[in-house]
Amino acid sequence: MTGVQTIAVTPDEADLRLDRWFKRRFPELGHGRLEKLLRTGQIRVEGRRARSNTRLEPGQRVRVPPLGDAKATPLPARPRPAVAERDVRALQAAVLYRDADVLAIDKPAGLAVQGGTGLDRHLDAMLDALRFEAVERPRLVHRLDRDTSGVLLLGRNARAAAELAEAFRRKDCRKVYWAVVAGVPKPASGRIDLALSKLPGRAGERMAPDEEGKAAVTEYRVLDHAGKQAAWLELRPLTGRTHQLRAHCAALGTPILGDRKYGGLAATLPGADIPRRLHLHARSIALTRSNGQTLRITAPPPPHLTATLDFLGLASNGDQ
Repeated sequence: MTGVQTIAVTPDEADLRLDRWFKRRFPELGHGRLEKLLRTGQIRVEGRRARSNTRLEPGQRVRVPPLGDAKATPLPARPRPAVAERDVRALQAAVLYRDADVLAIDKPAGLAVQGGTGLDRHLDAMLDALRFEAVERPRLVHRLDRDTSGVLLLGRNARAAAELAEAFRRKDCRKVYWAVVAGVPKPASGRIDLALSKLPGRAGERMAPDEEGKAAVTEYRVLDHAGKQAAWLELRPLTGRTHQLRAHCAALGTPILGDRKYGGLAATLPGADIPRRLHLHARSIALTRSNGQTLRITAPPPPHLTATLDFLGLASNGDQ
């Protein structure tokens, strides 16, 4: 490669370390030379100097300097098994919005967006079910946790996917989540500005407060509460860190119901007959499109969240 390149990070490469990203993209580039290029500022992410352990986000742009004989390797195509007919029906029934460029689905809780160790069934492997009449296969542009339900956007072609990914990168997407938490946060509304870092180890992905971590900001307000026992929250993430809402709610002392990873036993209501599932739902997404029109998509709460709201006698003071 003889010229400077600018390469966009794909959704499949989300959260990869920069050195591993180069290993995938440019396998002939040695680690020593990579470190030298980083030290001298020839490699940049979004125009800024970066380190080998920098974590990448979809849509970010990586400046790649001339690498001589280190040739780029196309990302390997993964074989895709046929989608089961029941999954085709379920996914098509979950479509909330569709036009020539954008598709939105109501992702069910329990369905992973992308694969992982020991995980064969995930949305990314079933996207052909959402092709409809389009020539191209739809593309993921962001993610939701496996146990989180709600609005998930997809680009129906490469151009639309790039525009959506750029909107997420610029934080032009306004996202609203609903959660039911154990306890009631004080004050009843506010802003959580608490940086997060990924904890080391192999016990599963987990984030923790860290002054030197990545900035993470969430706005919240109580929609209703059941005495001091539980509260229904509206959450507006202003950044998009892994498990941000779960870690921030736990840091408030009010973990999301069903979130044993961050709340342990405190994420339960002893004696209450409520579903043992994560009570976090991506309620809506709004963004301004390239044509100047605002697109706002809303997903109804899943059955387990509705059942818990009914059981606790909670009612919104104003759905946003």
